[in-house]
Amino acid sequence: MTDLARQTRFPIVFAGLETAGAVPITAVAGARTHNLDGLVVHQGRGLGGAAMIEKRPRLALDYRTARSITHDYDRVILGEGIATLFAVPIVVAGRSRGIVYCGSWSQAPVGDLVARPAFRAADSIATELRVRDEVERRLRSMTPPEAAPPALSPSAQEDLRESFAELRSIAASMSDAALRQRLAAVEARLASISREEGDGGEGLDVRLSPRELDVLACCALGATNAEIGAQLSLREGTVKSYLQSAMSKLDASTRHAAVAKARRAGLLP
Repeated sequence: MTDLARQTRFPIVFAGLETAGAVPITAVAGARTHNLDGLVVHQGRGLGGAAMIEKRPRLALDYRTARSITHDYDRVILGEGIATLFAVPIVVAGRSRGIVYCGSWSQAPVGDLVARPAFRAADSIATELRVRDEVERRLRSMTPPEAAPPALSPSAQEDLRESFAELRSIAASMSDAALRQRLAAVEARLASISREEGDGGEGLDVRLSPRELDVLACCALGATNAEIGAQLSLREGTVKSYLQSAMSKLDASTRHAAVAKARRAGLLP
């Protein structure tokens, strides 16, 4: 919200994410009073609640006299001294998951140039939520057994390796440290599944960087450098550099040998 306040002409911005059909306002920047503290917006109520129901931005140029919204939150909004209020819903997969508000102390026109930072902020939060949702879905669906099975079929092994590589790709785009740590734990469990029971790997003391492991995980699927670059949003030359570094650490002369050694060391499934 602080960044949004700097990028827009609105002096006050605030936002929150939906919980059980309501949106507690948890982020505020630029407020002059404590009126917004503890505000909870319900769907269909007020400007933001209407924006959530309609899944589109709503503007009240003169909030006090606006007739197209309910005025459940007048004490809070007018108490803060807000005259113009702009509400942008955070929409993920067709569902409103939160609201970003921008307000000004006097009536102010809201054109595309002024509104664009608010749209970008809502889109950025929506993207983060989509990634979190996907990570949570995969964490729920991928519950490897405590003891690895004695063997996996070739198709199951391939599915395991594809899931591992995709989890690595998702983790690379996450900014949430807690989720990244949970993903790392799942990745380690997946890497151990393909080893036969009692096989603890070669015990190689090899430490690959996250990106080196990302590249090797894609190599394990037979991807070319160009394909790996597209998957990981890296230049082909950068991919080659990471691959050569991993090969050097694993003392492997080819990418296939590097993948094989990484598997025996328990770094890859």
